[in-house]
Amino acid sequence: MMTMDIHEILRKLPHRYPILLVDRVLELHKGQRIKALKNVSINEPFFTGHFPYRPVMPGVLMLEALAQAAAILAFETLGVAPDDKTVYYFAGIDGARFKRPVEPGDQLTLDVTLDRMKSGIFKFKARALVGDDLAVEAELLCTMRTVA
Repeated sequence: MMTMDIHEILRKLPHRYPILLVDRVLELHKGQRIKALKNVSINEPFFTGHFPYRPVMPGVLMLEALAQAAAILAFETLGVAPDDKTVYYFAGIDGARFKRPVEPGDQLTLDVTLDRMKSGIFKFKARALVGDDLAVEAELLCTMRTVA
């Protein structure tokens, strides 16, 4: 099992502010599972417009946070690091269900399990929780592609 702080995450993911959505990796078991954190702050730029009277984290960004955790797991599983010629894409999102709003001050626990890896396509079972409450769950299909 391994953990990562923000400095290691910045070396593993090409994302930067304001779209970097993983703050810490609590557990990573190569080829199996990752558990990571996203601290949700009122200072997030999306809260200005979503919604001014009641700030709620957009569901699509919760899915993006899960995908970023999945990318870290995939890179570690393969023993590779992202470079400027590799892009990690969504190939599909199945069964996404939003169960609870995520608000400023919440800590989102990202729990992603590698279900299968075949022909460059990764399938993950993903869920994010606030405390013990499920906020979102989905199956994520992701792939890595080399770009020119």
